[in-house]
Amino acid sequence: MIIRPMVIEDIDRVYEIECDSFSIPWSKESLRQEVENPLAFYSVAVVEEKIVAYGGLWAVMGEGEITNIAVQKACRKKGIGKELLGDLIERARQNQVFSITLEVRSSNQAAQSLYEAYGFIAIAIRKKYYQKPEEDAVIMQLQIQQ
Repeated sequence: MIIRPMVIEDIDRVYEIECDSFSIPWSKESLRQEVENPLAFYSVAVVEEKIVAYGGLWAVMGEGEITNIAVQKACRKKGIGKELLGDLIERARQNQVFSITLEVRSSNQAAQSLYEAYGFIAIAIRKKYYQKPEEDAVIMQLQIQQ
């Protein structure tokens, strides 16, 4: 597996993963804007020359927000999400980000366990944050040692 920065040419494949992973997916245009956003870092995981996952992080004035991490269904539970998360945390560290937050569905125990393994802790609940289906979000945070 190779993890590399996401580029415009990756958008169609990333959009497929996005649609397969989320009930309200981002549009191709939104993904394109994120790749061009100077305050964002997006990475893709490539296995046998095919993109199987992607993740992104916004970084503003020392604080980061993980926007999405999505792994193609057939490739889940193989450590790919873990590798992507590690990549995003390292890129954040290299860019002097000292704190990262994210939202995760309250029912998504697998993702919460992954985040906890990296040191994220639950700090709050955002009521009815998600739609289709409606669900609370757990806000998690990681303090990064520089």
